[in-house]
Amino acid sequence: MGHIRLGTLPRTRQWIQVLDLIGGRAGTPDVAAATMAASQRGLISAAKDPGLVYTVWLLTQVPLAARSKDFVARLRKLGLGVSDSPSLLEVVGAFTGAVDAHLRRTGGRTDLGEMAQMAASEALAALGTPANASLFETTASDAQQTFKTFSTTKQFSTLAKEFFTRLSRKYLTYFLSRELSNYVGGDGRFSNIDRHAEFNQGLDLYCRQASRIIEEFSGGWFSKTNFEGGITQAKAAGFVHIALKKLRAEFAKGEPGGE
Repeated sequence: MGHIRLGTLPRTRQWIQVLDLIGGRAGTPDVAAATMAASQRGLISAAKDPGLVYTVWLLTQVPLAARSKDFVARLRKLGLGVSDSPSLLEVVGAFTGAVDAHLRRTGGRTDLGEMAQMAASEALAALGTPANASLFETTASDAQQTFKTFSTTKQFSTLAKEFFTRLSRKYLTYFLSRELSNYVGGDGRFSNIDRHAEFNQGLDLYCRQASRIIEEFSGGWFSKTNFEGGITQAKAAGFVHIALKKLRAEFAKGEPGGE
């Protein structure tokens, strides 16, 4: 991912604690919290990460564009290269392409930014696909209506929660994946690959639970900020800063010795 790496976790006391927790079969919340604590350095300047900030800003703009009578024109103005009648899948692909184009122009591609880009696309696809339908079956009308729904306070909260769930999951896995495979088989924590998969499922659930804190304030922020002059990239950066601060605090509650 990217040419600017988050880097490896050195054998600090905190990272050794993570390994001890894995080897000692500690619960997923404790492992996740300890990993987040050990990797704090990667999130210190997250609100300044160009890929993350631009992705979050664009995630606020596409739903607002769907309120327009000319959805396609608004999407193109945002840099999404879509056809005259784009499906949901096409809009999601164009979203990814717009982030790529922005970073090619401005530079600053990072691992964290790429995680954000993927998390946003996945969140839009997962939440936007109608029940009992596939991503490939949506029409242009379905796409606009779906994104317009995300422009409400309640549904933007849901979208934000899904995005930060997937982002935090990718962030933790970025570090944990380097070690977890060493504990599969033999006398390791995971007797087989299925147990390893169960741990990953538990990690996803924990990230989803922790991200509820994002859901609680993001809709109000979206509505208020859009009403008060619109959502700029600078305001999106402020939102990212607060959201990640809240998310780290939630993870800390599961850390051994945490509150």
